[in-house]
Amino acid sequence: MSPDKTLLNRRQALAVAAGGMAGLASGTTWANVEPFYKGKNIDLIIGYPPGGSNNLYARVLANHIGKYIPGNPGVVVRNMPGAGSVTAAAFVANSAPRDGTVLALASPTLPLEERLTPAGSGQRFKSSEFSWIGRINTLVNVIFTRGASIKTFDDAFKTSVRLSATGAGSAITVYPNATNTILGTKFDIVRGYSGSMEGMLAVERAEVDGHCTGWDTLKTSHPQWIDDKSVNILTQFSSKRHAELANVPTVVEFAKTKRQNDLMRAIVNAADIGTSFFSTPQVPADRLAALRQAFMRCMEDKDFLAEIATLKIGLDPLAGERVAETVAEIAKIPDELVPELQQASLMVTNK
Repeated sequence: MSPDKTLLNRRQALAVAAGGMAGLASGTTWANVEPFYKGKNIDLIIGYPPGGSNNLYARVLANHIGKYIPGNPGVVVRNMPGAGSVTAAAFVANSAPRDGTVLALASPTLPLEERLTPAGSGQRFKSSEFSWIGRINTLVNVIFTRGASIKTFDDAFKTSVRLSATGAGSAITVYPNATNTILGTKFDIVRGYSGSMEGMLAVERAEVDGHCTGWDTLKTSHPQWIDDKSVNILTQFSSKRHAELANVPTVVEFAKTKRQNDLMRAIVNAADIGTSFFSTPQVPADRLAALRQAFMRCMEDKDFLAEIATLKIGLDPLAGERVAETVAEIAKIPDELVPELQQASLMVTNK
């Protein structure tokens, strides 16, 4: 994404945030929120193990957002990995206090997984009921290989290669499985790794040929692989090419039929949710407004921006209201696409 477009998106998001939170300007609203947060800590729960871009984004946010929340609470980061971040999301939905003292970051594929969950299967939460706070960046995943392996995505239609993966609900697993079931690639998905750090270590040890992970995760954890061109980036999971990956085709470009196109676009919609933070359902309206406003003000904080630049990770913020709209759109995926998307997303399997 160009710097001008990123700046425009940031300004648009801030305008939305400012318009939606005008009520905080009133002394009464501020007076209600400030005493509540004063002297408290906010738990920021990450649904992944330590390491990777999700942890970087969460910890940078934790370093700066507190100064913009009335009462200036501390922000304590907690990792709660498990089941492709479902464990953390379920905790926030069902066990965490619903008072605005919890923030969380989970997989952007969870709303899609929820839409595809068969009725009566004991679904543990509804993504649309979370209090969406805001997005720091889109999350573009890539599939890459390293060493003596395939060089292009076209090769994956002819040659089987092993990719390290995590649990069924994670984008790391869902995305390559989707290309197998929808487009016909031959990735051999080796599940059971705890996260991208362990998955990429498996690549380094040559236990597998490649991995699917966030572009930010790859470039921040193994920049030397990119610098020495020892990895082949086969494809990116987005509806349009990322500015830093202009020569890498999106998975949508490999669709040969309208149905394949529709299915792959439904899969990659998670990129628009990206690295989005949320709180529990039923957060009091004034505290939700305060958290959303604090988030968007943080996106313009000079120290926050300097830390983002130092870490060399992307920034494409979106106001919480807009994230909530994206989540709602995913819930409207046509019923006729659901069976194939269930198979692609490992919600059901062939017998």
